[in-house]
Amino acid sequence: MANTPQKELILTLKARFEAHPKRHPNLSWHSAEARLNAHPEKLKVLQAMEDTGGEPDVVAVDKKTGELTFVDCCAETPAGRRSVCYDAKALASRKENKPKTSALELAVKIGIMILDEDGYRHLQTLGIFDAKTSSWIETPAEIRALGGALFCDYRFGRVFTYHNGAESYYAARGFRGSLKV
Repeated sequence: MANTPQKELILTLKARFEAHPKRHPNLSWHSAEARLNAHPEKLKVLQAMEDTGGEPDVVAVDKKTGELTFVDCCAETPAGRRSVCYDAKALASRKENKPKTSALELAVKIGIMILDEDGYRHLQTLGIFDAKTSSWIETPAEIRALGGALFCDYRFGRVFTYHNGAESYYAARGFRGSLKV
């Protein structure tokens, strides 16, 4: 009998979970799978993360609630989420050569939260990510009000946070997201 798409996703998540134990010390796959089974509505979101190249994996566990945080753990910013400006306002401000969408709009469509700077820096403690690409991050309102947006990458052995006009977009810049289960 063939596996269903949900079973295939669970097998993919399990293989990734087991291949990267440093990302989730002291958590068993059995516990993670039980949490996923208790929240089957989250599998659709995890599938969308997977389908856009995110390679989601568990990077944190809330000790009080047991809530798992899945984050895009692909080596470079997810391929299916690149060439996007920051948000809808930035997209609307472009007069020509508009990208198809924005990072924040696509995050909402998928059902994830764009990483903030702390989340991005935490991810970098678990491996090396965005050594050739960069990822938009949640931008404080005061920066966004001035037309800017923040992004991060990993170069020269460290994480850098930069700014750019929110309307800009590049083939090597996308965004990473998180999902709480």
